[in-house]
Amino acid sequence: MGQILYEESFYARDSGTLEQLKELSSRRQAIQDSINGISTITPVIAREMAGGITSPVLQDLQKIERYLPLLENLVTCVVEKKQNRNVIQWTSQLAIRWTSPLSGQSGRGLKGPRYFQVDDMRYELGMTLNLYGALLRERALEVVCTDKAEAATLFRRASGVYVHLAKNVLPPLKASLPPESCPEVTPTLASIMSIICLAEAQAVTVKKAEEKAASGSLLAKLHYGVVQFLDEAELFMKESCADLNDISGKLKKFIRIASVLHESRSQRYIAAEYTKIERFGVAVGVLRYSLTRVLPLRPGFQWKSYRKFFPTVLYELTSCLVPEQTSDHEKWRLSFQREQDDLQNMLRKCENENEFIWHEKTPDVDELPTLEGTRIVQPIPYKSFGLDREFVFVT
Repeated sequence: MGQILYEESFYARDSGTLEQLKELSSRRQAIQDSINGISTITPVIAREMAGGITSPVLQDLQKIERYLPLLENLVTCVVEKKQNRNVIQWTSQLAIRWTSPLSGQSGRGLKGPRYFQVDDMRYELGMTLNLYGALLRERALEVVCTDKAEAATLFRRASGVYVHLAKNVLPPLKASLPPESCPEVTPTLASIMSIICLAEAQAVTVKKAEEKAASGSLLAKLHYGVVQFLDEAELFMKESCADLNDISGKLKKFIRIASVLHESRSQRYIAAEYTKIERFGVAVGVLRYSLTRVLPLRPGFQWKSYRKFFPTVLYELTSCLVPEQTSDHEKWRLSFQREQDDLQNMLRKCENENEFIWHEKTPDVDELPTLEGTRIVQPIPYKSFGLDREFVFVT
């Protein structure tokens, strides 16, 4: 994100407005320094300024939550005066620029991040909310091993932020966008992200249910509920592929991989339920089909790019299960390997028991049990922070 000094672009009529503009600039600068990694504040001082909060992610969330109330208020004021020539000129002078993590390096052979500029205050609000949603997800990943209820809540809050972006913030911005803009300003991506956050919240909820030894039939439905969320996200992708350009391929693969893995976990629980009623032929059929879906998805070394592109809990809560010093790529490789091993071990046992004891016919694929899902999480609606201060400009 590029530097912005509101007080140097907007002409304040009174001292109160001038102070608010300066406060906006100061709060934005704090976010910018932290995100760009150029803050000169020591960790000890940062902790004191954040009221004793030690998590850098939580500190950044706090900074955004201090910036958003004033920003939302300014955007409301500017939108009301959007036809005023002075306001249009002042907004242009701000030169609102953000980098896009999803757009890679700058083009034309240049090194470094690529900046996108849009002369509209709603762009500043949209990108700030995108960052807010991303940090809520990141915080959920931080606490998922120690507090799954809190992690699920954070994912649901992030989903609500993206719903707000998709429905209220980004559609009015479309008319101001240049021909080439970053994917973060497309309502389609915001909608997809809101659904993926719900899938993550449900995945955490399933893990909690597994720890409480819920019934196999319930766990199968909850895992398949994750698949249903991801299928909905994939449908958005198919309907609006042109909006996402370069990232659509990776995003599709990400969704497909996560969907197949949670489908596999659902099928393992279903197979276990059939073994309880001595239907080993059906169990074998379910597990064989699941294994044919999982085996082609084993990650190679290229998985590093996916992890950087989209950190998630959808594959496994791996950080809870492997040593911290293990690399991200190794965590995901172990997750896939564990899924494959669990399937193969369970299949081997079922095949042996069916072959020597039950001799039950293995059904064809179209005769296998139909998977059923239960979705139990919803977005927590985003609520504007409600600060109501008047900005008075010389117009």
